[in-house]
Amino acid sequence: MFGLGFGEILLILLIVLFFFGGKKLPQLGQSLGQSVKNFKKALNDNSDKKDGQS
Repeated sequence: MFGLGFGEILLILLIVLFFFGGKKLPQLGQSLGQSVKNFKKALNDNSDKKDGQS
C-alpha cells in the first residue's frame, strides 16, 4: 500500500490520534466515509450522463 510498511502506518495513526484525540476520531472517520461515498456517487452520475449523451 503506497510502499508503506506496518510500522509507518502505525506511526501515522498514532500521530493522527495525538492531533485529533480519541473523541474526534469516530467523527473524522464518518466524515471521511461520507466524502468517499459522495465522490463515488458523483463519478457514477457523471459517467451515466456521458453514456446517455452518446
